[in-house]
Amino acid sequence: MATLTIRIPDDKHGRLKALAQHKHISINKLFEELSTQALAEFDSETRFRALAASCNVEKGLKLLDKIDRHFSKS
Repeated sequence: MATLTIRIPDDKHGRLKALAQHKHISINKLFEELSTQALAEFDSETRFRALAASCNVEKGLKLLDKIDRHFSKS
């Protein structure tokens, strides 16, 4: 496991500490969760862009329309 040292403003550190306490986790665990979320978003975007570059545009647009219809009903 790697160790990471970061520099952040004191006020931001205080807010992150309060967030971690609110979630009943350590600041270390909070940063692990936040980094996991950021990486998942990055991986999803990367996969989407790769698929978009290699797929049928018309089929992709139809799929996006289907998703829009689904969520506009809710």
